[in-house]
This record gives sequence, C-alpha cells and structure tokens, in this order.
Amino acid sequence: MTGLVELLDRLDRALASALSPATSAEGVSRDGWRVLLMLARGGGRSMGEIASHTALPAPTATRVVDRLVASQLAFRRTDPLDRRRVLVHLAGDGRAVVERVCGRVERGAGEALGASHTPERAQLAELLEALATQPLAVQRR
Repeated sequence: MTGLVELLDRLDRALASALSPATSAEGVSRDGWRVLLMLARGGGRSMGEIASHTALPAPTATRVVDRLVASQLAFRRTDPLDRRRVLVHLAGDGRAVVERVCGRVERGAGEALGASHTPERAQLAELLEALATQPLAVQRR
C-alpha cells in the first residue's frame, strides 16, 4: 500500500509544480485557484462553503475571496433566497483564468500520458474522482 501513497504524493508534487507557474502567470495564489475552481462548477457559494471546501480557516478564505474580488475574478451578490447571506460567484475574467490554466495543465498531462487511449484516460479520471470524493479513513494507532 505504500506504493499507492508514494504515487499519490508524487502526483500531488507534479500537479503543484505544473499549477504553480500557470497560476502565478495569472496572478492567482494556490488558495485562490482552489476557490476559482470551486466557483467554476457553477452557482454562488457562501463563505462557509468556500472555507469548508478549500479547508481554509474562515478568515483566510475571506482574504482570498477579497483578493479575487479586487482582481475582478469573482464577485459577491446577496443570496436571492436569504437576503442575509452573501454568495460569491465566478466573474467572466475568473472563468477565462480557469479555462487558460486548465488548458495548460491538461495539455501538459496529455503530453505526459502520450498516446494513451481515451478509454484509459476516462478510467483514470474515474478512479481519481473516486479517490478525491471519498474521505480516506486513516486510523491512528
């Protein structure tokens, strides 16, 4: 099993090294990138949802969103269903950043995978999705 853990660790480092120059070129931090990706899935998100999804403390999530809003990559709107809540939305410029960064990273991954067949890539995506969405139960001794 350490083989899987090592592979996931190497994949994490490879992704970070691919994302870092791509997001830096766009003027977005790694935390800002995580928020942009979440917002790109559509709909407005509350600050609580953003903090929870990105695993950032609430004050840090607020600062990250403040920077995205100041850069016109995101915007805030009152929740139409609950006027007490404010939702954060992806702005058009934010969507363009997500598309450019994803395009660069996906092209790099495509080159790394070479001539892998499309069904194999789809299977890899399914397996990674399963790992990403299921909490890993780690037992403490």
